Amino acid sequence: MEELIHILTAENCSLVLRATDGVVHKCYGRGVADLYRLLTEEPELLRGATVADKVVGRGAASLMILGEVAAFHTLLLSEKALGFLKKSDVKFTFDTLVPHIINRQGNGICPVESLTSQAQDPQEAFELITGFISQNSNKNT
Repeated sequence: MEELIHILTAENCSLVLRATDGVVHKCYGRGVADLYRLLTEEPELLRGATVADKVVGRGAASLMILGEVAAFHTLLLSEKALGFLKKSDVKFTFDTLVPHIINRQGNGICPVESLTSQAQDPQEAFELITGFISQNSNKNT
């Protein structure tokens, strides 16, 4: 895990993943986009993987649980994510626990954190995230 955390911070990645085959994958996307893409397009990379992530809120936690990540470390974990994580088999550690994830502008709650705050389980959160990503990708086309 220490190597992944080092890569995460030294190379300014958003996410670093060691798959079960030992190969390290680096991601540089924003928000939950990389985790969502991995879960929907390359789920075998997540299954059993070890992950270092900068920020894990309820959305990212849900994606890692559904992706069957073995363990992760994050620099920043939201209290909102703890409920899902404690009920899962995913092992996790964190540097700082915060009430919720702040948006990029620093003036409110992250949209995905807000969106998933009432989800009853990770699958419901995934469905909400799918709608959010679909809606936002349509705005960019």
